[in-house]
Amino acid sequence: MAKNPITSTVDFQRDGVQHGFLNLPYSCDQSAWGSIRIPVTVAKNGEGPTVLFTGANHGDEYEGPIALFDLARNIRADELYGRVIIVPGMNYPAFRNGTRTSPIDGGNLNRMFPGDPSGSVTSKIADYFYRALLPLADFVVDFHSGGKTLEFIPFCCAHVLDNKEQEEKCVAAMRAFNAPYSVMLMEIDPENMYDTAAERMGKVVIGTELSGGGTSTVYTNEIAKRGIRNILKHAGIVKGDLEQASSTELNVPDPSCFLFCENSGLLEPCVDLGDVVVAGQIVARVHPIGRTGAQPEEYYAAIGGVFSGRHFPGLISAGDFLGLVTVPL
Repeated sequence: MAKNPITSTVDFQRDGVQHGFLNLPYSCDQSAWGSIRIPVTVAKNGEGPTVLFTGANHGDEYEGPIALFDLARNIRADELYGRVIIVPGMNYPAFRNGTRTSPIDGGNLNRMFPGDPSGSVTSKIADYFYRALLPLADFVVDFHSGGKTLEFIPFCCAHVLDNKEQEEKCVAAMRAFNAPYSVMLMEIDPENMYDTAAERMGKVVIGTELSGGGTSTVYTNEIAKRGIRNILKHAGIVKGDLEQASSTELNVPDPSCFLFCENSGLLEPCVDLGDVVVAGQIVARVHPIGRTGAQPEEYYAAIGGVFSGRHFPGLISAGDFLGLVTVPL
């Protein structure tokens, strides 16, 4: 396989704190011999486990970058027993553009693993993480929120895995993160996702969905920052007790938990995030907007549980995700 053109200005094996870049050559109209410089921090002290923290896998999701830039600014090597790798803006072109996907090639980084060193810009970034960074990690923490189009209850998640010993470790890390909700999440399309690639390598992998709407709040940013502190302690890289808060455990047992829109229109929520719903309860209406007097289309929960995710903008199109109901464990 071809060599990836990305190079790093930091030495991942060296003790101390280093701030630098993952440098990807990129020739474009604005800069013929230019490059994309993805900020990275590595902090290391002796031997021990490695945690790889990533944010902005999608560029319009902000709690991860906020918490990770904060961590990079304040981390001290002499307080560590192992290594921490921090990439606040994983899909950096999308992050700089404030969009889910890259403005350069339209690439959705979280659907492009394992990547291709000879492919598009986004595919090269995926390949570098797959071949250079993931092999270094014992724990992988990938921060997401709903971005501009989705909104969720703030949760940390793990996945059901064939390897039950690995799954148990992921669940333990999810619980240690201690978000207000902990979800065993079934993904709609897991095949080329970053988490799936890391799980297939045998890593301890957790992710988050921390609200959404293309912004962040004091509340959700603090969830991310507390989760980082807890994971570092859980991994044994930082000493101290976990910061405990109340957490509700939920599950996504089957596809009936997901609702999708069948026709375009004006979205009227009928329940709020965090509300308990029963099977058959109306959760949303979609009003036709082409003329007055038309009846709205109603959407009902197929399963009882907690209304945990929803479409965020007021207008919705056919095929859009409409809502998610999760089931208490």
